[in-house]
Amino acid sequence: MYQRDDCQLCDQALAVLAQARVADLDSVFIDDDTALEARYGRRVPVLRDAQGRELDWPFDVAAVEAWIG
Repeated sequence: MYQRDDCQLCDQALAVLAQARVADLDSVFIDDDTALEARYGRRVPVLRDAQGRELDWPFDVAAVEAWIG
């Protein structure tokens, strides 16, 4: 999940992911990366899988489960 430090929406997204029982999650903080900031700055939190598919916030448990497939 692409996220920021001190991000309330990111905290909410983590709570949704916990409800969806997503266990294998890597957090990438974009704050100190110019390229990631340019790409994700207004979009965080964003889920991205190994195939490059992305799911932008807002999402709920059903959306996460459908995205995971």
